[in-house]
Amino acid sequence: MSRKNFLFVLTVVAFLSTASWAQVPDKAKVVAGAERAFEKVTKAYVAPGPGCAAAVSLNGETVFEKAFGLADLEHNVPNTTQTIFESGSVAKQFTAAALVLLQQDGKLSIDDPVKKYIPELPDYGSPLTIRHLLNHTSGLRDWGAVLSLTGAGRGDRVINQDLALDVITHQRALDFTPGSEYSYSNSGYNLAAIIVERVSKQKFSAFVEERLFKPIGMKNSSWRDDYQRIVPGRAQAYARQGNGPWRLNMPFMNVYGNGGMLTTIGDWMKWNAMLDSQSLGAPLVSALETRGVLNDGRKTSYALGLQVDTYKGLKDVSHGGATAGYQTFLARYPENKVSVGVMCNGTSPSAGGIAANITDE
Repeated sequence: MSRKNFLFVLTVVAFLSTASWAQVPDKAKVVAGAERAFEKVTKAYVAPGPGCAAAVSLNGETVFEKAFGLADLEHNVPNTTQTIFESGSVAKQFTAAALVLLQQDGKLSIDDPVKKYIPELPDYGSPLTIRHLLNHTSGLRDWGAVLSLTGAGRGDRVINQDLALDVITHQRALDFTPGSEYSYSNSGYNLAAIIVERVSKQKFSAFVEERLFKPIGMKNSSWRDDYQRIVPGRAQAYARQGNGPWRLNMPFMNVYGNGGMLTTIGDWMKWNAMLDSQSLGAPLVSALETRGVLNDGRKTSYALGLQVDTYKGLKDVSHGGATAGYQTFLARYPENKVSVGVMCNGTSPSAGGIAANITDE
């Protein structure tokens, strides 16, 4: 997550933590806090360069929404609150939700063995389930890390879903027995998207559009399953070395499920409003927020495409993302009915160190 993201999110959360854990905060105070945080961000902004879009919602209503910086440096196009960004790994919760919906349809169980749907996988001698994929407890190595060993990994060549599947299914052994450890791996979510396609008999993008985007009203969301497709209103992504010039840093992959979702800050707020209101059913939300349990009984903070933790006594449901030059973060504080989202189209330095400094202040 970028410095801008942390500054904005933690300023809002700092206000929330002063309220009662079960109390919906005062709208005027939430908006004022967001305005102050955003002003600090924009004052530190050095033009011309990429920027961010940010939003805060309260009780399902978007109460703050602003953007700054350029979506396209070559043509001097500004970011707006309608700009489309790539959401990075924030997409994982949508992939997990698709599988939960198929479970509710009676077409699979997320506790089914993965090999039932992807017979190409080797027999690892221990049950590997869909839940293991979604909890990051599968032991599968990340296909991107494996590819990088060849000298041409992510960002070095065009990668499609078939290539990712080939890399995954040629892993003769796992890093650990499924369910014994937590290790973040995109491979599980690529397999998850493939399972959605094989079970639903639809393209992954079509299934998610039909079952999630349309019912929720996410009209500006789609999937990057063809990186050459023209997407009107999309921000270009950028990176730079130190204080050097900004350079294009766009994803040129046709992989999805682990990421690859194109969306707007407004559509994110609609998604979190659905989770708060449970308009697609309480069982869906409950499943997504059920934390992983390791074989020895220990719980992880990772649920199904979501981190579920606490921040100063508040339940914190969130996920960050990064793909090429895009940096994103989406958080929801369900007990206060507050959501905060930030999408940026430029890379940033030392996110962990900056976050620690801001948190300590």
